[in-house]
Amino acid sequence: MNLAALLFDVVRRQPEAPAVSDSFHAWSYREFARRISCLAGGLASRSLEAGDRVILCMENCAEFLKLLFAGWTAGFCAVPVNARLHVREVEHIARDSRARLVVATPNLADALAPLETLSPIISTRSGEYTALLEQGAPMRPVDTAAADRAWLFYTSGTTGRPKSAVLSHRNLLFMSHCYYADIDRLDERDTNLHAGPLSHGAGLYALPHLLRGGHQVVLPHFEVDAILDALRRHSRVSMFAAPTMLTRLVHASALAAADLRNLRTIFYGGGPMYVADLERALQLFGPRLYQLHGQGESPMTITGFSKRLHADQTHPRWRDRLGSCGVPRTGVLVKVVDDRDRALPDLAGPARSSTRSDCVMEGYWDDPDASAETLRGGWLHTGDSAALTRKGF
Repeated sequence: MNLAALLFDVVRRQPEAPAVSDSFHAWSYREFARRISCLAGGLASRSLEAGDRVILCMENCAEFLKLLFAGWTAGFCAVPVNARLHVREVEHIARDSRARLVVATPNLADALAPLETLSPIISTRSGEYTALLEQGAPMRPVDTAAADRAWLFYTSGTTGRPKSAVLSHRNLLFMSHCYYADIDRLDERDTNLHAGPLSHGAGLYALPHLLRGGHQVVLPHFEVDAILDALRRHSRVSMFAAPTMLTRLVHASALAAADLRNLRTIFYGGGPMYVADLERALQLFGPRLYQLHGQGESPMTITGFSKRLHADQTHPRWRDRLGSCGVPRTGVLVKVVDDRDRALPDLAGPARSSTRSDCVMEGYWDDPDASAETLRGGWLHTGDSAALTRKGF
């Protein structure tokens, strides 16, 4: 059930199709897989063992996706880290995860040098990194179980030190299947544009696109002009946007004259969206918006508000519905409960949401007490305040 093995199946079908590109690289699926295979062999040559954690502390670049799949090919667990974290926050993650290796882009590698005593640090532009590509024996994806750990997703730590949601290959595959069921059917004609951090939502949703043979176009950061340029050059473009990003797009002066024919979907989430901004977005983008609600503990997959519901302005409660985050995703159960975990009747409150699906994490890394509290009764208790309408929104 190794996700890397599924990617290699795509390579067999369409070796010359574009896989990943950024300002410096443009790899076909054949070349992408060759580099993944070589890099996996190089990582394995460093005496890492199955399940070992490898931190990816990287600015947005194509190398991130290559390293993500190289680690899975060799049977390791990725620990993506937000490039904007302070070195002390990265130090906590390195200690907590007991990472065996840190791979970083050059600017970040210099800043992380004090952590060398915890884990070896390799810059992606160093001779040591080149040696990983050139000296290891190329590998095919190792066999893994569906429940094997694939990604440690560190939360923002709003209630103390960041905790890490343990995500398995099964969790991420279920997340991908939910994308196909609820958002869009994908194939090799699709482009996924990355303007948000690959260490979080954007990187997670690279997976459903790669596993269907889509082209990943990675921008170094969010920039309106760069996004509009990508829309001119690529077909069937989808992208993830945090609500703040979508609002910036909506209010950008350049958008009024932009050619949006190649835009397929903007899937947005990660925070509340003002209804007034959403109405303006619908005027500009038309029926191309999908709102998702999730968290690291159930990555990107709890509820969703479809493109059809966004566009259905004839519904008498259309504007009220715009203020919701939709209905449970395909294969996902959601309920609201009180402080004694009793399911509440329609519109009752105060309440918090809980969810159950194959997307829900194994638990928190090395924190059985927090895991037992959050996953009590077989449900993920999100901590989010919630109400459920009679129609299930």
